[in-house]
Amino acid sequence: MFDLTLFGSVFFTLFVIMDPPGITPIFLALTSGRAAKVQRRMAWQAAGVAFGVITVFGVCGQQILDYLHVSVPALRVAGGLLLLLIALDLLTGKADEPTQTKDVNVALVPLGMPLLAGPGAIVTVILAVQHANGFGAQAAVWLAILAMHAVLWLTMRYSLAIIRVIKEGGVVLVTRLSGMLLSAIAVQSVANGIFGFVHGQG
Repeated sequence: MFDLTLFGSVFFTLFVIMDPPGITPIFLALTSGRAAKVQRRMAWQAAGVAFGVITVFGVCGQQILDYLHVSVPALRVAGGLLLLLIALDLLTGKADEPTQTKDVNVALVPLGMPLLAGPGAIVTVILAVQHANGFGAQAAVWLAILAMHAVLWLTMRYSLAIIRVIKEGGVVLVTRLSGMLLSAIAVQSVANGIFGFVHGQG
């Protein structure tokens, strides 16, 4: 049976981490000066690269953990700390915004990786896939991942229209709210990891 609650949880967490509204001005800065057709293609490429990276870690996450001898509680704590760093950047507005580089395809680097498929998203997906028991839960997780990347593509695809509607002030507001929510998720992840260490899990 499809787990709608799990779908919502994974989708919302990835939405906060990958921050589609916050990526809009960065995408516009990186693709400025290019034709609209090229911008649309780069939006598709960036979303595709991010989805590919996330899929690899989602499918091979357990093997990666086993090879590195990393426990789930350790991954939860590490992931929580990474999320907290991202949250602080969102809250303070000190996240680095890369400048445009015409010699490389910015849709691949840095847009696809690491801006979209960053450490926080990777850790979230590994844990979500690992703890999804049954076909319904797995379907919910992967559908949430697919839906999130569809939102990312649509956001970048129509970024010019979006920025005209919410203005730069709206992007800043949503980014700050995302940072606050992400910080709470990060603290909870660290707490869950410590709880797992105490009880000898993983």
